[in-house]
Amino acid sequence: MTDLFEAGGVPGPSSDGTENAPRPLADRLRPKTLSEVVGQDHIIGPDGPIGRMIAQGRPHSIVLWGPPGTGKTTIARLLSTAFKLHFEQLSAVFTGVADLKKTFESARQRRRLGRGTLLFVDEIHRFNRSQQDSFLPVVEDGTIVLVGATTENPSFELNGALLSRAQVLVLRRLDDAALETLLQRAEAHYGEKLRLTDDARASLRAMADGDGRYVLNLAEELAAIKTVKPFDTAGLVAAVQKRAPLYDKSREEHYNIISALHKSIRGSDPDAALYWLARMLAGGEQPLYIARRLVRAAVEDVGMADPQALVQALAAKDMFDFLGSPEGEIALAQTVIYLATAPKSNAVYTALGAAKAAAAEHGSLMPPSHVLNAPTKLMKNLGYGKGYEYDHETEEGFSGQNYFPDGMTRGQYYQPRETGFEREVAKRLEYWAKLRAKKSTQP
Repeated sequence: MTDLFEAGGVPGPSSDGTENAPRPLADRLRPKTLSEVVGQDHIIGPDGPIGRMIAQGRPHSIVLWGPPGTGKTTIARLLSTAFKLHFEQLSAVFTGVADLKKTFESARQRRRLGRGTLLFVDEIHRFNRSQQDSFLPVVEDGTIVLVGATTENPSFELNGALLSRAQVLVLRRLDDAALETLLQRAEAHYGEKLRLTDDARASLRAMADGDGRYVLNLAEELAAIKTVKPFDTAGLVAAVQKRAPLYDKSREEHYNIISALHKSIRGSDPDAALYWLARMLAGGEQPLYIARRLVRAAVEDVGMADPQALVQALAAKDMFDFLGSPEGEIALAQTVIYLATAPKSNAVYTALGAAKAAAAEHGSLMPPSHVLNAPTKLMKNLGYGKGYEYDHETEEGFSGQNYFPDGMTRGQYYQPRETGFEREVAKRLEYWAKLRAKKSTQP
């Protein structure tokens, strides 16, 4: 068996200082230099922010934002080595204010002796506002170089004051090539190839879903299985634990994927829309939440171009309530396809916005007197309802009267598009506009 201390791509001692203690393969293969970190060249390369930081020899605080298994902890450790800083690691899950005070005081004492401290805080987004504020003075005066790690959007989870003192760097999920590099490192460590067919190897990388730690865990699990015949894809799935999809119904991924579904519908791409629907269902999203977004898409993006879209969306919600899962999911899929392939118009959406703007501009203008009801004698004497024409009694079934407030210029807020049913609506509006113009010139 080849040890990757010699093969390359493995760190030195384990975090607890016990060289020979059992450690997961992912820890044994932890990179020893930044150049061995895979998939993050955009930040650690010579032109990346970390590459430039090291070239300049001036460390500064950063927040590493990215999915699990993309190298956040490793990068923090290697930065401490590159700048010869004491490495201190905390987890926001298990750390309170008292722990932070002790850590800061130790860093101050270390600084008096001429050594700096890199404080790595895992899941920094889990600190509350007051805990985050406690970092400000020690980051500001250079007592610590803070490296925070988070899987959540820092814009939503971290204080603005802390973000102003730390550069946010976005780590990417590992692509297929990066995952393959990690598999090859695992094989170099074990001194033999993983017993997989080419298709199964590709499936293994897909199962990792961009998580380097997970792909190495799978490789370690496979290496422990003694088999002569290589696993095919079915054998691989049966042999190892399949990864649950990365999807958090209460956090940013939830909003990212529902946005992708909605925009795929708006962009008339039923295949992409179905893919994002499947992602949400696989992640355990509440079907009612999906149904609500489909109803919104029906009125916001299809609208009057196909009024049946709203009926379809509401029917899908009712069908799911009636049948449940998995049969009810077919109704959601049908609605997704219907909406994505329907003609699109946001004319209703924009019309409402324009009407709201006009209402705000003109204030509380009264309706014209001829459209006011006159249930009392006083109101009749004041002219309420005088001159009103009952449209159904006119020759064309259209009186052409003005229904806007007196003194307000008539506006056109709804402007139908030449798509779907709105073509017919546009013809009607054009016809009524001509009648209105004709009647306005009659004595």
